Amino acid sequence: MSQYKEYKVVHVVEGGCGTLLFGASGLPLQRLEAELNKYAQDGWQVVFQVIEQKRFMLFWTREAVILTLGR
Repeated sequence: MSQYKEYKVVHVVEGGCGTLLFGASGLPLQRLEAELNKYAQDGWQVVFQVIEQKRFMLFWTREAVILTLGR
């Protein structure tokens, strides 16, 4: 198992407008990919990820990805 010297947590959230208009809009995959590529250039690696669903406003739920990166 690798030992990392530092960690970084990245939080990518589903858009609010799509959630309000359509009930769900999905995660912004292009934004997520751009974030991962940016950090990969600096030597970061994905250590752990979790997808969470939170209540949004009163009636809707909204997804988010929490990525833990290490190097």
